[in-house]
Amino acid sequence: LFGSVASTKFNRFKLIKFKCHKINSFENQHLSFLSDSIFLKKKSKKIDRCDRAGFFYLTQNLIPFVNFGFDRFVIFTTIVYFEKGVNKMRVAIIGGGAAGFFAAIHVKENYPKAQVTIFEKSKKILAKVKISGGGRCNVTNGCGSISDLSKAYPRGEKKLRKAFGHFHNRDTMNWFEERGVPLVTQEDNCVFPISQNSQSIIDCFLSEAKRLGVEIIIQKGIEFIEPQDDQSIKIHFKEGSARFDKVIVATGGSPKKSGLEWLMDLGHKIEDPVPSLFTFNMPEEAVTELMGIVVPETITKIEGTKLISDGPLLITHWGMSGPSILKLSAFGARILSETDYRFNVLVNWVNIRNNAIVEEELTKIIQEHGQKQVASIRPYFIPDRLWQFLIIKGGLDPTRKWTEIGKKGINKIVQLLTQDVYRVNGKTTFKEEFVTCGGVSLDSIDFKTMESKACPNLYFAGEVMDVDGITGGYNFQAAWTTAFIAAQLKTNNQ
Repeated sequence: LFGSVASTKFNRFKLIKFKCHKINSFENQHLSFLSDSIFLKKKSKKIDRCDRAGFFYLTQNLIPFVNFGFDRFVIFTTIVYFEKGVNKMRVAIIGGGAAGFFAAIHVKENYPKAQVTIFEKSKKILAKVKISGGGRCNVTNGCGSISDLSKAYPRGEKKLRKAFGHFHNRDTMNWFEERGVPLVTQEDNCVFPISQNSQSIIDCFLSEAKRLGVEIIIQKGIEFIEPQDDQSIKIHFKEGSARFDKVIVATGGSPKKSGLEWLMDLGHKIEDPVPSLFTFNMPEEAVTELMGIVVPETITKIEGTKLISDGPLLITHWGMSGPSILKLSAFGARILSETDYRFNVLVNWVNIRNNAIVEEELTKIIQEHGQKQVASIRPYFIPDRLWQFLIIKGGLDPTRKWTEIGKKGINKIVQLLTQDVYRVNGKTTFKEEFVTCGGVSLDSIDFKTMESKACPNLYFAGEVMDVDGITGGYNFQAAWTTAFIAAQLKTNNQ
């Protein structure tokens, strides 16, 4: 006779059913019975006693001790289910944003009997989802491989590459479409709901949460959390407190380190938060007069560093923006913070790295259009207003003929087209779409489970961690993936 095994964390037990299995033969001092798919060995693992219930349980692999010595015998297997009093497993999700909702929904799918509650400190849930992508919600990026996907994260690339093996961008797209939200992938691989309205995503989350029975409580801020001796976690709110078996922190990025002190007090290492994904302010540059111009393919660099980016560039009334600039700001978040956002940016307007090729193009223009004015022929068809601006900036006479500019003029134009210099003095962030570099250090998190290394049964998901991506839906994808893994509620020793 032997008892099946389970955790002794529970304080009440309930016998559900009793089974008998008849074994007719064995050999080599081992046997197996297929009815319960349990493999029995002569040598047992460590056995402890559960004083409360009087059952034996095994601490590893559920392998019971069997005393061999008969060639025909009957084994009685007791199958026991454990219940914690009349209460269900209680799971708290701190944060009612993208990662919080995705985690809550998956916890309920994984543990249907669990009591799952989302606590949001503000009046609004899913606020960032609502305004992201200009109100359309760029849910993920449609790039074709996990390798390409992971390269879009200045911080977290290596960890996320493994995590994406569990839940990647294609899984995200399938998840939404299976729940009635058809998606469309644009030419730049940005993925949006076909409705072009973020409300489609919000409605999907609210519908799933309601269907599964997720409780949502707004205006419920967290003061601090307190680990208990029985490995439960006590959450202290501004008013009152409550205990939970598992807690997932999905509070999003914090612009200040002080906003993460409650996690630092638990022993987590916090990387200083600094802005990521911001535009460049150029108050002293006349290029702002060209606001509204978009150059589809550019290369941008931060002078004096190895930071380089590419993609579309938008000239604004305050400076420069667009994917090329935003990617540069993400990968250079810490370096640029150290400069107090005062630096020079080099712009290659023609997206050609080899200056000799650009010089050949200008020589070709002189040969074919030498008698025409410099202002009338635009190299590489760059926008007309930008070309006129560059000519004046370079000190060239726009009415001169191409044949009259000489070698010195050609060199000047090559420099303007490939290494145009602008002074940056300040930054502009996207307010509600604010993205931070920094947060809970990945050294404090087991990325296989998203469980804290400092506090058992505490998990993390989303931008509260030191993980951030460039534009194009990458930050949302990191939120979906980390929430999916956290919602499995696995412990570090599983």
